[in-house]
Amino acid sequence: MTKQPVIERLGLEPVPIDQKTTSWKEYFIIQLAFSVNAGNFLIPALAVLEGGLSFTAAFTCTVIGALAAFLFVSFLSLPGSRYGLPAQYVLRTVLGTKLSMRIASPIRSLTSLYWFSVQTIGGTYVLLSIIEKVAGVSLPFIPIAAGLALIMTLLALVGFQAVKKATKYFIPVLVLGQLVILYLFITKGMSSGSLTVLTVGSKESGAAEFFFYSSLVFVQYISGVSASADITRYSKSSAHGFWGLYGGNVTGFMMTALLGGLSASLFGELNPFVVASDLTSSLVLLLIITLCAMVSMISINLSNAYTGGYSLLNALPRLSRIQCAAAFGAAGILLSCIPSLVLNAQGYISFLGILIIPISAIVTADYLFVKKGTLSESSLLQLMNGTFTANNEALWVLITGMISYILIPEAYSPGFLSFILTSAVYALVKQRSLSDDHSASLQNKLG
Repeated sequence: MTKQPVIERLGLEPVPIDQKTTSWKEYFIIQLAFSVNAGNFLIPALAVLEGGLSFTAAFTCTVIGALAAFLFVSFLSLPGSRYGLPAQYVLRTVLGTKLSMRIASPIRSLTSLYWFSVQTIGGTYVLLSIIEKVAGVSLPFIPIAAGLALIMTLLALVGFQAVKKATKYFIPVLVLGQLVILYLFITKGMSSGSLTVLTVGSKESGAAEFFFYSSLVFVQYISGVSASADITRYSKSSAHGFWGLYGGNVTGFMMTALLGGLSASLFGELNPFVVASDLTSSLVLLLIITLCAMVSMISINLSNAYTGGYSLLNALPRLSRIQCAAAFGAAGILLSCIPSLVLNAQGYISFLGILIIPISAIVTADYLFVKKGTLSESSLLQLMNGTFTANNEALWVLITGMISYILIPEAYSPGFLSFILTSAVYALVKQRSLSDDHSASLQNKLG
């Protein structure tokens, strides 16, 4: 077996067969470690605080949105496990070279960059809060946030093996920390009237709010269709990658929605880590909560920086993977010093949806419904030879999808509806185009 380098240097070329050794259990652990973090708590908590939903409604609607998104994410991980190629590079066979490099990859890098910054900001707030409580010292936000972002950038430079090893070490701390937080919420937050708080919203809300926050979660996670193959490049088989990702993502998000929803319903706060630290004076429990918050932030940001760097590499193929990872990290450090990215999260996520949803819909429709879940030998050969490919249908359907997302009112769940409409339109248009090309080819041969 070829010894793997300490720092991953693989760029757009396939992962060698002897390095494809990651099992579904390892992927389950990786995705589980990615899930429960400060950034992912936002939408379940906002569904309660801003949407007025009860805990049970917020939990249910966000889990529904996540289940749908993660299913597509797992399906789009298959090219990585089958061919060992990074996601954004494979997208050239789906979207065409120009659209993949100039639009899809920059959008994916921007999305990863936003979430990298949100996670770092949330983790910094937790760390500062606990330091102030334990030591009575108020530290400045910007140097701490920049320092944490720098550490995570350096870890992501190492590559997939760093992600894989780190999450194995982190998972006991993460599980213990989550159990401690849940214990504190139950023992300190539950009361005789808590059942009413958990089942009745804070203000009048109905189906519109339910489906809006469900679609908002869908928007947050569906962008993973253009990055999941980056992780499964190292899987033993497509089944290992698919089920490991889906099982870990679903299990992790259910715990995320549980803690985020309880934090908002019982205490009116967005961040369970901060709430839990205020509920105890035990140094041991505070240490566990702090470690859980820090390793959860590091885990998810290793993924954000890793996939964001590969997206940048597809957009700027003249650079190396390490150069792209470093450039991504530098931008991430800068944005991690802007706390308003968290304070206005709902608006930013909705805005990103204008870009994410149409691209994700086209990618999903093309791979699952047009290509039937497989890539032809000719398209892979064109990809490896660097042959230019075009997909004119994808460009105008993308524009149409962006317009539809903007025009659909929030009450009609623009994330879900725009995704469905864009997928259907693209599949119909592409199938008709392929049929016309086939007919023209037959006529040329006969003529």
